[in-house]
Amino acid sequence: MTDELVDIKGRAQAPRRSRLGEFFSSDFFYMFRRSPVAIISFAVVALLVLAALLAPLIAPYDPFNPASLNLMNGFTPPSTPNAFTGDTFLLGTDDQGRDVFSTILYGMRISLFVGFAAVLFAMVLGVLLGLIAGYVGGWIETLIMRIADIQLTFPSILVAMLIFGVAKGFTPVEYRDQMAIWVLIVAIGLSDWVQFARVVRGATLVEKNKEYVQAAKMIGRTGPAIMLKHILPNVLSPVLVIATISLALAIIAEATLSFLGVGAPPTQPSLGTLIRIGQGFLFSGEWWILLFPAATLLALALSVNLLGDWLRDALNPRLR
Repeated sequence: MTDELVDIKGRAQAPRRSRLGEFFSSDFFYMFRRSPVAIISFAVVALLVLAALLAPLIAPYDPFNPASLNLMNGFTPPSTPNAFTGDTFLLGTDDQGRDVFSTILYGMRISLFVGFAAVLFAMVLGVLLGLIAGYVGGWIETLIMRIADIQLTFPSILVAMLIFGVAKGFTPVEYRDQMAIWVLIVAIGLSDWVQFARVVRGATLVEKNKEYVQAAKMIGRTGPAIMLKHILPNVLSPVLVIATISLALAIIAEATLSFLGVGAPPTQPSLGTLIRIGQGFLFSGEWWILLFPAATLLALALSVNLLGDWLRDALNPRLR
């Protein structure tokens, strides 16, 4: 039996393509492989994410295991044998003798986890509130949009610091270090939901007056079912673009909060925490403790941002 299809007149038709084949022959993939910036950005993001996920296998040392640390290895320059132990480290060590390369891999896991989780939380909250505001309207729409307008008058990093401080104050002292990452995710997510809500509300106002929504109402579909099954799939394209760009902003926000000492705890340092530690030794000559974590954060945030800009152009038919 062949894969060919036969129409009602008995003529052979071309075999159906798989979904993977359709993707590789789509305009989206054609634009991707014609854009060097998108290819390089995607390669950098994929490499860094893969390195973070495989940190326990790639990292030569466990930098957060006190039993594996040797203070005599402290302040060892990159690729230079230590004067006391003779050990060599690719990117050097910090003041506690921790391998900088290993700390970057483990720290990047925290930064990426916080960034992805915060964006997911902000996206779910913003999309839900945007759908409700655009579809229901009335005083509910006014209330949601006025809260969004008020929040936009403050810098998002200040909103995140305020939420983090309030949430941490309600957390019992013995659980603060354990809950710090989750509090940080909630704080960044609550500071970034507004962009999702405003875009989804605008798209919902357009979609709810179209024929397919009116038809769904006529056959008895409920409001939540219409919002989730009919309107939501048609407003996801701009949401995905905002989510990609917001990922870079969330990673930077986490690094900023950790740099200021109100983010990830010392027991679970992120890239921002490593930068804060390295900043204290910059002017004493140990430049590598700051340079390599900062360069990793810059490469990650810049690549995600460039990928989001390209995705915005690729999914916008007006810019083609």
